[in-house]
Amino acid sequence: MSSLPSASRRKFLAMAALAAIPAALVNQRALAADAELPHVSPDDPTAKALNYVADASKLDAKTAPTFKAGSTCASCVLFQGKPGSAFGPCGVFPGKSVSARGWCASYTKAG
Repeated sequence: MSSLPSASRRKFLAMAALAAIPAALVNQRALAADAELPHVSPDDPTAKALNYVADASKLDAKTAPTFKAGSTCASCVLFQGKPGSAFGPCGVFPGKSVSARGWCASYTKAG
């Protein structure tokens, strides 16, 4: 069984570490971009069409017959925010963030 010379192994590890840096930077930029997304306005046409509310606890069940108590954006499969975050991107509202406590008619329970 042959092994790599020490110098080659060190060079390989150094190159691998350097290659990982751009990926880490891109990931940090993506997370920062998510935090800077504008929040969905209740006046947004899509938000109105889907009965979006920023706080599901204040939702009038008469206006949203598909709403089930305890359903929030944070527990929806379309919510792309980090666990525990107050706002995050949503697949229904590209380029905008929704409240983790919010709800809309597109709600689909994750898991």
